[in-house]
Amino acid sequence: MKNGMFITFEGPDGAGKTTIISMVARQFEGAILTREPGGIDIAEQIRSVILNKENTAMDPRTEALLYAAARRQHLIEKVKPALEEGKVVFCDRFVDSSLAYQGYARGLGIDEVLNINQFAIENMMPNLTIYFDIEPEEGLKRINKNKGREINRLDLENLEFHQKVREGYYHILKRFADRIVKIDASGTLDEVFQKTIQIIKDKLEETKP
Repeated sequence: MKNGMFITFEGPDGAGKTTIISMVARQFEGAILTREPGGIDIAEQIRSVILNKENTAMDPRTEALLYAAARRQHLIEKVKPALEEGKVVFCDRFVDSSLAYQGYARGLGIDEVLNINQFAIENMMPNLTIYFDIEPEEGLKRINKNKGREINRLDLENLEFHQKVREGYYHILKRFADRIVKIDASGTLDEVFQKTIQIIKDKLEETKP
């Protein structure tokens, strides 16, 4: 990473981060908006396998490895080149999702999943991560109300799984407190948006030469 800024957005399903990230990206000229898994053709193909509702037999380790594989290709093909050009990259999910979902909620272990991903990303972590926090029950209600939203295999997990995801994120927040900022995502869309913009502007300001 030379002059760019890598900012990732995290949160449980239904937290609203995907809506906010698209709003935020429009405020920064030349910024790159992307997502995981996906963002480029190969990773989008892997995404279709991971999130296919028919793939109920998928083993948790297979799931974790597929995420890491998609992440590697996305990073090398899209994120890293943009950062080397000095651009701001906004990414909907990154390593922390794997730590919360597969590491904690699936029971594979946060450190074990982190090791898999370190191989994939070669220690290329975000400059800033914004975590959108919401009660799992509320997040699932939002998903059910949003008829236009993609419903994937992870959305269909039970409430206990989504509660574990949130617990996992709390462990990650403590571990990477220097990088992750938490936002209460239960407020209005405008409130969450304004808080997000301020956090990003503060980060960009502090990194100015």
